Amino acid sequence: MSPTSQAAAGKAPAVAAVDWGTTRMRVWLVDEAGGVLAERRGDDGLITAQQKGFSAILEGHLAALGAPDTLPVIICGMAGSRQGWLEAPYVTVPAPIGAILAGAARIPGQSRDIRIVPGLAQRLEDAPDVMRGEETQLAGAGLPAKGRHLVCMPGTHSKWVLVEDGAVDGFCTWPTGELFSVLATHSILRHSLGENPKPVTPDNPFFQNRCRKALAEGGDVTSRLFSIRAAGLLQDLKADDAAACLSGLLIGGEIASAGRRYGESATAIVLVASGALAALYRQALDLAGLAVRTVDADEAVRAGLIEAARENGMIARNGVSA
Repeated sequence: MSPTSQAAAGKAPAVAAVDWGTTRMRVWLVDEAGGVLAERRGDDGLITAQQKGFSAILEGHLAALGAPDTLPVIICGMAGSRQGWLEAPYVTVPAPIGAILAGAARIPGQSRDIRIVPGLAQRLEDAPDVMRGEETQLAGAGLPAKGRHLVCMPGTHSKWVLVEDGAVDGFCTWPTGELFSVLATHSILRHSLGENPKPVTPDNPFFQNRCRKALAEGGDVTSRLFSIRAAGLLQDLKADDAAACLSGLLIGGEIASAGRRYGESATAIVLVASGALAALYRQALDLAGLAVRTVDADEAVRAGLIEAARENGMIARNGVSA
């Protein structure tokens, strides 16, 4: 909905919700009830903001949306990293999701109230880990308040998160997307995948075959990576199918590894993902025989930001100010 139509509907924004990533950002104007009035998206992520200024970019988007000068802003993502606008300190897990959101750090020296949701830190000596942005998706994923839930959040650095009774108990990162990129562009496999292979689809038989192999072998995929190159030389494996093989091995390996780590908790998965990545992981989880509930990642981060605005008193909860 455009700013003009929002005014016609007679609704005023109560808060701006911002998902600020490394390369992209999304801004929503939200009313007091949590309804979305307007939206903007742009290539104004962390990298661009470091050069042009975080405040200038944010104010430009808000002005384009017709936001009032006093409208508060809640932000998640890389704007709160060490290289971002303000480092929002990590919250150590275990920690309740609501308490995590409520600890949003306020940016000083601004004319409006601007806060950034903190990331999470796992400070185990043998398993240190961090996340930033995914904690907000967790808050908007519709997890039941009670019970034990395992959440898979695919991406450049896939996160598997164990949530128990509304609190993040622990998590682990698999850099699956980054591994695919590195192997496809900086290893011997670049000769097999070429420069621009087509996007991998979940119905590709090469993807499914390699995924099954990775699952059956417990995620031990390194011994099968070079076979992609060999298949190109000996069996005329095409570039698009080579990409599907690599994707199947890495995603299948991630799921098998997570299954070993989380045991019985890994029998039912909440998959928080969007688009092509959601389809690939859904197929791989199905091949693994796991029960899956899929949550759209874009909707989850928006819902999580709205919940963060409530936790920080920016908008009312059930008609009562927080």
